[in-house]
Amino acid sequence: MTPVSTFAILLGGALTIDDRVRALLKGARVIAADGGIAHAAALGLTPELWVGDFDSTSPDLTERFSATERLPFPAEKNFTDGELAIEQAIERGATRLVLVGAFGGERTDHALSHLLQAITLAERGLDVILTSGIEEGAPLLPGDLVLDLPAGSLFSVIGFTALTGLSLRNVRYPLDRADVGFGASRTISNVAEGLVSASLTSGRALVVARPHDFSGA
Repeated sequence: MTPVSTFAILLGGALTIDDRVRALLKGARVIAADGGIAHAAALGLTPELWVGDFDSTSPDLTERFSATERLPFPAEKNFTDGELAIEQAIERGATRLVLVGAFGGERTDHALSHLLQAITLAERGLDVILTSGIEEGAPLLPGDLVLDLPAGSLFSVIGFTALTGLSLRNVRYPLDRADVGFGASRTISNVAEGLVSASLTSGRALVVARPHDFSGA
């Protein structure tokens, strides 16, 4: 069995630090993508690598992390700083990726790109989780997925394709091998009843959970 090598990728989206975020980061190696270095400061972490064109970083953070190894790229490039940081983690042996600051922020296009990248990374065999502290995401591909969510917390299944054979168990609104059309809202705002079990026959989806949101309870 290949040992798990966890890397946290610090992205430029929103982050609210809580015990779940800290638990996800426990023992992880850290790579920051450009402005994601702000999360390193907030978390009290020192990344082993700082990737990007450094156009989103304040002078005080540049000074604070002046000793951190940098991998610079020009502003005009074919990849986002986040994708470049992820590929550096994979080159260094990552088998599990925690994408910190993957939701929200000023750039909807970047946030959506993070969600899509999570799907493609999972297809490459990597274990991927996204977090903002308020929201968490996990790719759902054909097969099984188990999510440890607080009972009563909200979650949704967002299909990036039509979904066939979707099953959800230990939830308020269970499904048994259901087919869900692309863009359908049927799988929005379910409620976890503890350890959630999901399975899928075909398609691509992302489970987006709100572990502190009990408004549906």
